[in-house]
Amino acid sequence: MLALTNGKLFTVTKGVIENGTILIEDGKITAIGQDVKIPRGAKKLDCSGKWVTPGFIEAHCHVGIMGEPMSRPGPPSDVNEMTDPITPSIDVLDGFDARAMGFKFAREAGFTAGCILPGSANLIGGKGGTFKFKKACTVEEMYIPGTAVMKFALGENVKLYGGKGKPPMTRMQAAAFTREALQKACEYAEKKKADPKTPTDPKMEALVPVVQGKMKARIHAHRVDDINTGLRLIQEFKLNGVLEHCTEGFMIADKIAKLGVPAIIGPFGTAYSKSELNNRNWCTPAIMNKAGSHVALCMDGDTRTNLLPGYVGYVIAKGGLSWEDALEGVTINAAKILDLDDRMGSLEVGKDADIAVFTGDPFCNYTLCTNTIIDGELYENENFVVPEF
Repeated sequence: MLALTNGKLFTVTKGVIENGTILIEDGKITAIGQDVKIPRGAKKLDCSGKWVTPGFIEAHCHVGIMGEPMSRPGPPSDVNEMTDPITPSIDVLDGFDARAMGFKFAREAGFTAGCILPGSANLIGGKGGTFKFKKACTVEEMYIPGTAVMKFALGENVKLYGGKGKPPMTRMQAAAFTREALQKACEYAEKKKADPKTPTDPKMEALVPVVQGKMKARIHAHRVDDINTGLRLIQEFKLNGVLEHCTEGFMIADKIAKLGVPAIIGPFGTAYSKSELNNRNWCTPAIMNKAGSHVALCMDGDTRTNLLPGYVGYVIAKGGLSWEDALEGVTINAAKILDLDDRMGSLEVGKDADIAVFTGDPFCNYTLCTNTIIDGELYENENFVVPEF
């Protein structure tokens, strides 16, 4: 049993508790408040003067499949299978390195979980899922069963095949290929239902839950026309869709909100490396939030996940997003998009004991995360370790 005592508790869903205590047992929060009785023998962590929040959730990242440090022979990264634009049957579980250095980096910034996805080089890039960022050796120790999602992409990245003499070369063909794959999956599902002996097609099997609305379609789109194409695909095939990045989403914020499609906005710290990023700005989260969209914030990286809290500070200071909405963007909103808000994203009795302890405002660059708790396991963060040389 573990008790966090005397902390300033930001519950997210039930306000702020000054000088509060959180009691943890068997990986769950069992009590929270100012007058919590601490059982004899419980281990105590004094959080006096510290801010305690739900563990941060990276709703879109690539930790564990980037091959860091990138010194291995051959292509170091397992993010993109750049041999075919349609690869729905591949799965991050099969390219996942549970010992990747990025998980420690993320924990030391207050992250306790994240959705790890294939990259955006493919129109349909394969399955991702949500993982706890605990110290582990195998993927099974970290993966949260039942969290599989399918990665889609639109825009500049998928046109790389045109440079290889293969389609798609244009946005038109990219959308056409995606529609064809989804339509084939619909037809395959009907055929399989009518005749269970229909030969199995691994690609179509992977897409059937998507066209049936049972698996989320995570659609990479930066430019407003690509976002709009993604929205059309969601409507045409009745997909359970999420917009990834949504860089120019501020231009059609009302439309996105009206359709009820959530958005994961970011990354914020990369170069303007392609033209579809030209209109990236700090204000998009605030504009979309004000319109009524469900917004989460992401870093979309590997070890760089640990930099997201600092960039969230910029979104607050330069972009006009309120501090409370920003906290929701890396906690409960991310949990809702991942269909995990019943067990993470807020400090509540019965939820997973995924918690971060900070020396102050977590979105200030002067702040350190001193402790991270994942499923009740306490991590002492090594913020001041000088590397050997």
